[in-house]
This record gives sequence, structure tokens and C-alpha cells, in this order.
Amino acid sequence: MTYNVQIKVMPLKELLDPQGKAVMSGLNSLGISGVEDVRVGRHITLQITADSEDQAKHKADEASKKLLANPVMEYYEIEMVN
Repeated sequence: MTYNVQIKVMPLKELLDPQGKAVMSGLNSLGISGVEDVRVGRHITLQITADSEDQAKHKADEASKKLLANPVMEYYEIEMVN
């Protein structure tokens, strides 16, 4: 069976986010006010063939740990999608 999995990768809250700061600066330059903080991350969608939803989630977790996220600087969240 094929499962759709979405993975959100974001910088750790304790770390500075240079991309977020650049976006914040750009918004201010454009006169867009009221934005208090910006964090920039990645949204990754995988289609995984597996025998069960648990197995698909395990594969997504393994991919995230080994390739998609840097655990020193980022955290990730996995969501199964219909």
C-alpha cells in the first residue's frame, strides 16, 4: 500500500534563524508591519510503499533522522495524510 507522509523540518527554537531574520527584514522594508517573528523551514512530502501505516511512519522517521533533518540544528514532525 502507498502512504502519503508530510514532514515539517524547522530550526530549533533555541537557535537563531538567519533566513527568518532576512524575511523579517524584507517584510519591514516593504512596509509590512505587525509581524513579530519569522521562522523558515522545509515541508517535505513522501509517498512511501509499506505494509502498514506504522511501517511507513517508521521509514519516514528513519529518512528524517538520516537525511532530511540535521538534529543538531533542526527538529522534525511527521504527519500521515490521506
